[in-house]
Amino acid sequence: MKYSDIKKLSGSILCLAAILGLSGCKADEGQTLEQRNWQLVWSDEFDGPAGASPDPSKWAFDIGTGDNGWGNQELQYYTDRPENAALDGAGFLVITARSETFAGAPFTSARIKTQELFSQAYGRFEARIKTPYGPGIWPAFWLLGADIETTGWPLCGEIDIMELRGQEPNIINGTVHGPGYSGGAAITQSFGFTDKRFDTDYHLFAVEWTESSIDFFVDDVLYQRITPGDLTGEWVYDAPFFIILNVAVGGNYVGFPVPQTPFPQTMSVDYVRVYR
Repeated sequence: MKYSDIKKLSGSILCLAAILGLSGCKADEGQTLEQRNWQLVWSDEFDGPAGASPDPSKWAFDIGTGDNGWGNQELQYYTDRPENAALDGAGFLVITARSETFAGAPFTSARIKTQELFSQAYGRFEARIKTPYGPGIWPAFWLLGADIETTGWPLCGEIDIMELRGQEPNIINGTVHGPGYSGGAAITQSFGFTDKRFDTDYHLFAVEWTESSIDFFVDDVLYQRITPGDLTGEWVYDAPFFIILNVAVGGNYVGFPVPQTPFPQTMSVDYVRVYR
């Protein structure tokens, strides 16, 4: 995507060519995006009493350590306990990573998903989130192909709407993984602030996904567009995907926590909404 597609942010976009993989930092005055009449088709506002688990009609839990730390050498044990994922009574979901020994793992956290409960191809997927921070902390809001059980990963496709390295709390990444461009070869772009952090306030993370493109947004600012021509492999974004929210601890993306990493760490989610 050309940087001229990015909305000017009055100097608050982090203009580091080494991070963004771009040769310049100039942004145009505005974006030229086709106006769409989005209609809300699914949402969770996380209303409910404090300590309640996420709505089981909308969310399921991943439990355990997964294979090889969910394929990433992560260190946490995912649970369905309210200590790791619960409503706060004020309209927010709080996912909490804790430093505690549990089932042989040194940390606990939670990973919730809409698998087999809700999935959709195309549309706008968004969530308003305040992230955790600290070395070794890895929060994410992402989509995974609903056919993962039959096709496997990365053939099913993956869209990472937001993931953050806790040691860089002012930078998030938007990424796609698919056949021929997964793991370290994924197609990715960073977005950041020079004067703000994602753990000190809520920000809106979204993708707008069509048959021929995936646009990535932070606070309604477009910072990346991915089309089939940008990929080094097959375009697999033509089938339903489901939603995942999680906070990982450790892993090959962020490295190990350090003694100075504070615990517990929380990711607070105001809402998740999907439009068609």
